[in-house]
Amino acid sequence: MPASTNLWMVLAGLVCLFAGLFVLRKEISGARGWDKFITCGALFIGVSLAAFAPEHFGNRGPSYIQMMAPPYMPARWFWPDFIGCILLAAAASLALRKFMRLSTTLLGLMFFLFVCMIYFPSVLRHLHSRPAWTIMLRDLSFCAGAWALAGLYWRASSPQLSKLLVLFARMVFAIVGIFYGIVHFLHPNFAPGVPLGKIMPSWVPLPSAWGYLAGAILVAAGIALALNMKSRIAAVSIGTLATALTLFLYVPILILAYRGGSVPVINEGINYVADTLLFAGSALALASALPDGTALE
Repeated sequence: MPASTNLWMVLAGLVCLFAGLFVLRKEISGARGWDKFITCGALFIGVSLAAFAPEHFGNRGPSYIQMMAPPYMPARWFWPDFIGCILLAAAASLALRKFMRLSTTLLGLMFFLFVCMIYFPSVLRHLHSRPAWTIMLRDLSFCAGAWALAGLYWRASSPQLSKLLVLFARMVFAIVGIFYGIVHFLHPNFAPGVPLGKIMPSWVPLPSAWGYLAGAILVAAGIALALNMKSRIAAVSIGTLATALTLFLYVPILILAYRGGSVPVINEGINYVADTLLFAGSALALASALPDGTALE
């Protein structure tokens, strides 16, 4: 990936962040307690989508994105550009709070199709592969976050559909939290959050302790979501953990990679930042859709 793509990815994410904060300024100031943070969930998703979008453009999309399309898909050169446009459109919708019901419903559908067409077949081919399961559940959690938001916007016109979407999102995060938490216990040297196998940097003190702490939070939150006990607090816990990891682990990793001048490492750094922030936003989106009876003060 050329260095210019890295620049566009960072710029797209920052533009979306500042635009979204401007649009949300009154809503954030009017919210109470943790609701100020929960309000940012949709924006975190939008920022991540905006950052990922430029990666899909240029020279008809990078070859590895083309190769991710199933072999039966025609015109493989077309799909990276098409997905890039979808990501930009969804990011704009989430940042500007326009056409939210449509965009979140379709965004969730896109991630669900990714799972069904790309990642689930990969799991079936590699049943004992931890990375295959991790990536499939990651995109399923992105789908859950989008559909949790959609549930909010379907609530007035279709209450039953709204309940089904939020239930789906809650159960997905229950499974993801427990699975990811167990992986953290088994591999505490992995960088926490979405456990893709990146080893914790040497400059982090007590690296294994952070893996165990993240694992405990994820397992506890996953069980609470599965049992529907303090579900909103559980979802916020996952969102808070992932946001903290984004700010205090993955952003510093990206900055150090930039100082080192290694383009492949910078690519990886940007993707880890956007990935973890998208996971955080999806969990916070679920929290925003859960009943007010579990609201945080």
